[in-house]
Amino acid sequence: MADHKVLVGAHVVLPTGIVENGRVIVDGERIVGSAPEGAETIDLTGHWLVPGFVDTHNHGGGGASFTSGTAEEVLQGVRTHRLHGTTTTAASLVTGDMDFLTARAGLLSELAEQGEIAGIHFEGPFISPCRKGAHDETLLRYPDPAEVRKLVDAARGRATMVTLATELPGGLDSVHMLAEHGVTAAIGHTDATYEQTVAAIDAGATVATHLYNAMPALGHRAPGPIAALLEDERVTVELINDGTHLHPAALELAFRHAGPGRVALITDAMDAAGFGDGRYMLGTLEVEVKDSVARLVEGGSIAGSTLTLDRAFKRSVTVDGLPVESVVRAISANPARLLGVYDRVGSLEPGKDADIVVLDADLTLRGVMRKGAWIVEPAIAAAV
Repeated sequence: MADHKVLVGAHVVLPTGIVENGRVIVDGERIVGSAPEGAETIDLTGHWLVPGFVDTHNHGGGGASFTSGTAEEVLQGVRTHRLHGTTTTAASLVTGDMDFLTARAGLLSELAEQGEIAGIHFEGPFISPCRKGAHDETLLRYPDPAEVRKLVDAARGRATMVTLATELPGGLDSVHMLAEHGVTAAIGHTDATYEQTVAAIDAGATVATHLYNAMPALGHRAPGPIAALLEDERVTVELINDGTHLHPAALELAFRHAGPGRVALITDAMDAAGFGDGRYMLGTLEVEVKDSVARLVEGGSIAGSTLTLDRAFKRSVTVDGLPVESVVRAISANPARLLGVYDRVGSLEPGKDADIVVLDADLTLRGVMRKGAWIVEPAIAAAV
């Protein structure tokens, strides 16, 4: 009985809708359907209970880089994001040489096997020099399927996603190969036309890496990749809702056109997330973070974000006016499905991990539970 916690009185967001004055029962690491008499009861009246956030695209935080940090530094970054409600994180790598990336994949796959991260996302080196963003152009290469396969194999079954400029030589063959191996092929850092993007989706690509960013703008005669990615029901579009990467109208367009079932809110965070302004390295390139905006020292390209998902959640509702249920789908359920872990996380249902975020009436984070243990304990007295 000591392991039971009954969270009562909150607005509970379930896949079926919002339950007022709801309850979520935790037994050990799991959500369960009932509790014995006398179980610990925690009164969360006036708060929201939502599933732990799931981030499919994250390069680091807390001063630590997933691309270059030690195992302990990677864990420091993961823990930083947990404090902000992200209970499930995939570790994203930026462009590097192949030997370096295979070595990183080995280190990160061990952390995935330990359950600390949900998998590995390779963002580069198979991207377009025309849309390289904050990637080292000297290390870019064509997406030859044999080369892409090397990275997937180095991840030892823990590769979740590879971002490709699918218009490059080998791009479509690589998409086919990834789909056959159960790895998500994502279209991003691309200079593709509308037609080339349609071909890549038909080949098996299912994600738009940070839609709008690092790809041609939507045009009325040459609609480019954005139109193709938004219109296809098979594609989930990543959005970085930090107020810097996207105008609110662009966010609304994506949500309205794709619908809340096809949006994944991501951070694309780098080391400075949850840490502060200053100089950092993103792969081989130097980044300056000023007023929480990360830009390359050379050239000034946006270099990831300093976003945490609790801020993205609050902004999506309070600034963009999105319904809470839609934001929960985009920040928990949809990314959990992308990572293949929706059977365990992404919603507040019996049998799933007790990964729970407590938000106050203003949607400010007040508590974080991961696998039944408080990481951030809400400052609320137990009711019983």
